[in-house]
Amino acid sequence: MAIKTATDATFEELVLHADKPVVVDFWAVWCGPCRMVAPEMEKLAEKYEGSVDVVKVDIDANPQIQRAFNIMSIPTIAFFAPGKQPMGVVGFRPLEQLESQFGLAEYAKAGEAPAATQQPA
Repeated sequence: MAIKTATDATFEELVLHADKPVVVDFWAVWCGPCRMVAPEMEKLAEKYEGSVDVVKVDIDANPQIQRAFNIMSIPTIAFFAPGKQPMGVVGFRPLEQLESQFGLAEYAKAGEAPAATQQPA
């Protein structure tokens, strides 16, 4: 699954009005830790394809979004679920921590129970 890129012009459509949950990676080209987060975002996009969208926002190129969400440190990873307040974490987090932090297990594809709840055969 391709990770989408949001801009000041498309953020509302891609994230705020999305019909499914969205994980947003707020990043910048010059940010070293942001480059560490990128592979984790790829894994997340692949694992939750069809049930959770993954969107990247370059805060330098999109200052309106940075100001609107008061992004002061990057990388900031935020989770937007329809009808709920967004939540976020600052700094590098591996996929497993993001899943736990944002409660992504409930969005896993059918037949892919999270490892913690799988029953032995």
